[in-house]
Amino acid sequence: MDTPGTISCDDELRNWPADEDQARAAQDRLRPHVRLDEPGPEPGFEGTVVGVDVAYDDARDVVAAAAVALDARTRAVVDEATAVGQISFPYVPGLLAFREIPTVLDALARLTRTPDLVVCDGYGLAHPRRFGLASHLGVLTGLPTIGVAKNPFTFRYALPGPDRGATSPLLDGTEEVGRALRTQRGVKPVFVSVGHRIDLDRACAQTLHLAAHYRLPETTRAADALCRRALADA
Repeated sequence: MDTPGTISCDDELRNWPADEDQARAAQDRLRPHVRLDEPGPEPGFEGTVVGVDVAYDDARDVVAAAAVALDARTRAVVDEATAVGQISFPYVPGLLAFREIPTVLDALARLTRTPDLVVCDGYGLAHPRRFGLASHLGVLTGLPTIGVAKNPFTFRYALPGPDRGATSPLLDGTEEVGRALRTQRGVKPVFVSVGHRIDLDRACAQTLHLAAHYRLPETTRAADALCRRALADA
């Protein structure tokens, strides 16, 4: 899936799809640029990991995005930014990135630090078209990205073992598109998939490092709380 070429984020935003056919065509065009040939940064690396998330007010057609930067080693928050925009794409399962990415990119651009890794509340390759939010965002920004979702979407899996760190494959037929990962003993697993420029082993290891105390990674918890506050203030 690795194809040479440079994607212009500005060009993509100027020509943002307005309907389902255009969105699926964009996924097909961009999907070959997903890079699967890099391991990605190790857990606890010296650098910045950023969580992104969005919240909606459908009555007002408003979306609020948050980007929260954490020290990748200590998990301390070192920067944060929000952006508010208008929802410009309808709700269609499998095409949610087209509702979210413009405002997420705006929030990322407002950070004072350049992310070394981005963690999305959603999917990467664990997507029916193998191009979920994390992959789409990774291709547009060039950054390593991970998708960490709360549910398995349309894919099947066996429950991983009860201990923290246990995993099981997330399967589409016989293809492993991600993993169910137990981040805390006795809680439901999360569903990790590669977005861009990181492999699945490293994506799971990063998620486990970031989810030191709770089911969800600290990146997701912080971004979720911030985007909800931004929406309430919008």
